[in-house]
Amino acid sequence: MIFDKNTAKKTAELLLQINAIKLQPQEPFTWASGWKSPIYCDNRVTLSYPEIRNFLKENLAHFIKETYGNPDVIAGVATGAIGIGMLVAQHLDLPFIYVRPEAKKHGRKNQIEGIVPEGKKVVVVEDLISTGKSSLNAVKALNEVNAEVLGMVAIFNYGFQIADDNFKNAALSLHTLSNYENLLEQALDTNYINQEQLKTLQGWRTNPAEWNI
Repeated sequence: MIFDKNTAKKTAELLLQINAIKLQPQEPFTWASGWKSPIYCDNRVTLSYPEIRNFLKENLAHFIKETYGNPDVIAGVATGAIGIGMLVAQHLDLPFIYVRPEAKKHGRKNQIEGIVPEGKKVVVVEDLISTGKSSLNAVKALNEVNAEVLGMVAIFNYGFQIADDNFKNAALSLHTLSNYENLLEQALDTNYINQEQLKTLQGWRTNPAEWNI
């Protein structure tokens, strides 16, 4: 679910503006999963633009405050959400931790970096939601130390059905600044794409694992 329409459109505009999101329906990217995709998203690019990262930080922080009240800790999902998560925590004057995909093989062998939030109320920050698997893996690690995970917020969501199902099965709320539908709407409004490209981009989302042009 998006926060609100205006924020979703503005976020999409900013991400397209700095090429944090690229749309190439005629020259698709290849994801690490092997999927062919007409879109590539790297929200870490936003950290290089102070005005944009401040917009994202302030909107995420405002939503957390309005929705979850006063959590005890902000957790970022490594590695993509470490930067934006820390900015949100700083804005809210809250402790920050981040969660690795798995425990390290050396040293203290931590999966959670920072003070382990046992018994604390935590909001998880993500940069991007695709299937939701890695995001929910971080939630699982927090649950295992008896943290109370209130919900998750993210910058962008592809809106895959599998992600919706995964979050529903985990009984965890997810809200994002923007999503695929608002991105396409913004891209069409600003002539970033045309109607033919819009159809290609919409078609990809229905079956991304087997899509090809």
